[in-house]
Amino acid sequence: MMVTAVAVLALTASGCVTVHGERELVPAATAAEAAEALKGFTDAYNAADKAYDPALDAGRVAGALGAINQAGIKARSVNYPDGNPQHVPLRLTDARFTIPKKAGWPRFFLADVDSNRDADAGAQDNRWVLVFLRNGPAHTWKAGYLTILSPDRIPALKTDKNGHAESVAPNSTALTRAPRDLGEDYTAYLRTGEPEYFADGPHTSGWRDSRRKAANRPGKSTQYIDQPLDTGEYAPLGLTTEDGGALVFFTVRNFERETAAKGVTLTVHPDVKALLTGAVTSSLTKERISSQAVVIPPVGDGGKVDVLGRLTGLTSAKGS
Repeated sequence: MMVTAVAVLALTASGCVTVHGERELVPAATAAEAAEALKGFTDAYNAADKAYDPALDAGRVAGALGAINQAGIKARSVNYPDGNPQHVPLRLTDARFTIPKKAGWPRFFLADVDSNRDADAGAQDNRWVLVFLRNGPAHTWKAGYLTILSPDRIPALKTDKNGHAESVAPNSTALTRAPRDLGEDYTAYLRTGEPEYFADGPHTSGWRDSRRKAANRPGKSTQYIDQPLDTGEYAPLGLTTEDGGALVFFTVRNFERETAAKGVTLTVHPDVKALLTGAVTSSLTKERISSQAVVIPPVGDGGKVDVLGRLTGLTSAKGS
């Protein structure tokens, strides 16, 4: 279908995107459309995972999850050209959809589902929290964010009498930090430990500690560079929580450069080698995409931003 071209998306003061004059707040999707989007993603994911062919689900993923998924399958296709010898179909059940009202495009909704990936005896029964994106009426719903959380870590979201959620403006002043600032602030925190409004945990202070320990080891040094990704399909997305805070998803890019001392050989994992360009003689630079799910407290709460979960995947590597 041909759609009249529109070059500009205007971000209003309230944070709503206006396209073709669409200003009315409407549900981003129906429950049936959300269920269809989840099924389309699952079917495509299983086809791609079985064949190790990234083209089979390229049309169902976007943003951070898309970059991680496509690079991961590409790497495994190099190491397993005949497909996945241990493929087990992904099953996503007990779906709970949270659909916000929103003006214009892009639109999004959240799917909180149970997966069979932690079905082993004794494993904790975690939930997959997926964010689906759609850029226009002629576009397909695509999964853009994924975080895996225990049920008690998923915050209660604010809904109206019809069950629809409230999207958060990227420049919201009702929160202790605006969602649009998270990428810049998080990468600054990883570098310096400031700003100090991030709560301690495995994805904040714990990640900084592990980097510090790995920075200088016998025969090898490691340097880190982090960059925010906050435009287009990587833009932060959020929903208001019952306490007036927000559940927000955002993306950063991480670079890890390993440099070997003279006479020391760097070990290259097969999955890294599959995405490698250049020859590894004295250094290896790995590029990763990292998506975070955080809870931002409301103004006056006094709490810190809590990083609930982080999904990271290698997207490229370069030797020199």
